[in-house]
Amino acid sequence: MKILKPKFWSKKYNLISILLLPISFFLQLFIRLKERFTIQRNFAIPVICVGNIYLGGTGKTPLSILIVQELLKNGKRPALIKKYYSDHLDEHSLISNNVNCLFLGKTRSEALQNAENKGHDIAVLDDGFQDFTIKKNLNILCFNSEQLIGNGLTLPSGPLREKITAIKRAEIIIINGKKNSSFENEISKISNKVMIFYSRYLPINIEKFKNKKLFAFAGIGNPNNFFQMLIDNNLNLQKKVSFPDHYNFSVLEIEKMIDYCSKNNLKIITTEKDYFRIKEYNIKNIDFLKIKLDIQDKAKLVNKILNFVQ
Repeated sequence: MKILKPKFWSKKYNLISILLLPISFFLQLFIRLKERFTIQRNFAIPVICVGNIYLGGTGKTPLSILIVQELLKNGKRPALIKKYYSDHLDEHSLISNNVNCLFLGKTRSEALQNAENKGHDIAVLDDGFQDFTIKKNLNILCFNSEQLIGNGLTLPSGPLREKITAIKRAEIIIINGKKNSSFENEISKISNKVMIFYSRYLPINIEKFKNKKLFAFAGIGNPNNFFQMLIDNNLNLQKKVSFPDHYNFSVLEIEKMIDYCSKNNLKIITTEKDYFRIKEYNIKNIDFLKIKLDIQDKAKLVNKILNFVQ
C-alpha cells in the first residue's frame, strides 16, 4: 500500500527513527553486499544515469527529459530508459508527451539492450543509481533544496536509499531550488570531484490561474513542493490535498473534489504528472500547472555531459 512520507523522516532526532535503526543497518548491509557481488554489464553505447539517494520527489524525470532534448539538439540519438512498473504509467505518459524515445523493460538492461538494437547511441536512465547490474559512464544525482537529505538516515529510519557518502559514485549533482552553501560544503567533504548545478521549475501557464481561488491536489513524491510553487507565484491557494506518490485516483475521489470546488467556487488544479494519471477519466473540470525545468549554467552542464559520452 502506498503511504505519504512519514513526518519523522524530516526530524533529526526522534524515537521512531532510533527504533528503526537496526532494520536500516541490515538493509544497507544488503545493498553493499549486492553492490560488491553483482557483475556489471557493459553496453556498446554510453550510459547516463539520472538518480537519487532521497526517496522520490527529486526531479529525476524532468531532468532526464531535458537531457534527452539537449542530446537531440547536439545531433545524438538518445534513448530514455525506465524499468517498467505498472503503477508508474503517469510517468510513462509524461515522458512520451515530451520525447518519443522511451524504452521500458522488466529490467533496465532489457530496455537498454532494445534501445541499442534500435540504433540509439546514448542511453539516459531515469532512475537506476542503485542498479549495480549496469556499468554507467556518468552518474547524476538529484536533490531538492526543500528536503535535501531529510534527517540524514537511511530507510526506514529516514528517507535515504543510501548514505550520503554514495555521492562518491557521482560526477554531477543537480539541486532543484535555492542555493545552499552548507550542503555544498558537505558534498565537497565527501567528494571534491563532483560538479554542482542548480535548477528550478518555471510555470509556463501561470496566467490562467491568477485572480482565481484554487483547490490544489497532488500525488507526487513531495506534494508540498507543488503547493509552495503556487504560493511563491502569488496564486490564491485556498485548499490543498496530498496523496502518496503514483496514487491511483478513483473516479469517485475525483468527483468528490470537483463537487467540493463547485460548491465553494474554487478552481481545481493539479500537477501535470497527476493530470496524466486521471486523463483517461475524461474529466474537463481539472486543469494542471505546466512547468519547464530551467538549469543554471545549462551550457556548461550539457558540455560536461557530452564530454563523458563522446
